[in-house]
Amino acid sequence: MSHPGMTGLVSSVADERPAGNMRHPLLRLRYQLLGGMLAAVGLPFFIRLAIDWQGAVVITVQVTIMAGVAAHLVGYMIYKRLDVFPGVATFSTILPAFAISYGLVFLLIFFLRLDYSRFQAGASFLISSSWYFGLSVFIRRLEPYRLAMIPQGDVERLMQVKGVVWEHLASPDARLGRVQGVVADLRADLPEAWERFITGCVLAGLPVYNVKQTLESLTGRVAIEHLSENTLGSLNPNQVYFSVKQTIDRLGALVVLVLAAPLLLIIALAIRLESPGPALFRQERMGYRGKTFTLYKFRTMQAEDKRGISDKEKAVTHEGDPRITRLGRFLRRTRLDELPQAINILRGEMSWIGPRPEPAVLSRWYEVELPFYRYRYIVHPGVTGWAQVNQGHVNGLDKAHEKLYYDFYYIKNFSPWLDLVVALRTIRTMLTGFGAK
Repeated sequence: MSHPGMTGLVSSVADERPAGNMRHPLLRLRYQLLGGMLAAVGLPFFIRLAIDWQGAVVITVQVTIMAGVAAHLVGYMIYKRLDVFPGVATFSTILPAFAISYGLVFLLIFFLRLDYSRFQAGASFLISSSWYFGLSVFIRRLEPYRLAMIPQGDVERLMQVKGVVWEHLASPDARLGRVQGVVADLRADLPEAWERFITGCVLAGLPVYNVKQTLESLTGRVAIEHLSENTLGSLNPNQVYFSVKQTIDRLGALVVLVLAAPLLLIIALAIRLESPGPALFRQERMGYRGKTFTLYKFRTMQAEDKRGISDKEKAVTHEGDPRITRLGRFLRRTRLDELPQAINILRGEMSWIGPRPEPAVLSRWYEVELPFYRYRYIVHPGVTGWAQVNQGHVNGLDKAHEKLYYDFYYIKNFSPWLDLVVALRTIRTMLTGFGAK
């Protein structure tokens, strides 16, 4: 797991940290970027120059160097931006980040019809990915993520978070070890000695985090038990990206329906041949702003159910559910049964990424039992989402409550960066079958 990023530095920062927190040079971002730039851009240039030093080649390589610098910087920014989300393995974001940046930059060069060195471009991409992959492995071994904890207020629940080495501070006079930050319950009535200690940490350049924000950042969950002065504001998604995302969603759905039409027909035919009944499954789901809509999926269960159970029980799928067909298990594991939802996206009822739309009968039950459940309707429901890739399928009230925390985190951090992380992890989910029932 990568070191999760956290926001909210307190007050100003002094020039130096305490002596016990001197950092290895490779832990500093400027050295990481400088080393990566020299290796990814400089090394291929000198190799190419040694092979062929003619002037024309040098000019071609110079164009590629400028493009490589731009692609490396953009890739580094994407990689670091994705790395702030919890539960994201660093090495799993490196290759996609640099593939996107190098692909976009050299696609632009191709359309501008500029001459460039394929050797220089390819080598720069490979070295960039290898440099940061090796660096992430080295850093994880060099320095595990450590946080100091001020034992005042509501901080004990932090001990349940895995992947962090917690240092308990016995008193405000305690000397800090090598830590990346200090966590405190800033809403608690802290003694004056601890307040002076926090001020000293801030002035020394050591970040101080509030316990609530720390939990959100480390777990990827936002728990809301009561309304506060900033609850509604923090759960109001960015409206600019909201509109842009709707356009991208519909264009993507149109492309999928056109390009995947042969695959959709083959799957539909296979379903009809395996068991009687329609190829498509239709169900009333709760969507954007609490409005119901008809969701489309490929049918993965027997068409008729004569067990005489209630509608609420029928809407819940259990592990090893006997209603699921043999082909249906494959479709569920690979998520291919979700493809017809491109129709819902094209109609503006859903998004590719967002909180999972629950059956209307279950949603009405959850709204009664779970406080603030209706907040998740503030964005369009999605085919995949932050809760789906972290938790998987849910089939009970307790699991639905836990899933709600993931949905709140997604809404609070609503951005193209988080959507990109969800998309990358969805690919892993499709390959591994994580969370399928």
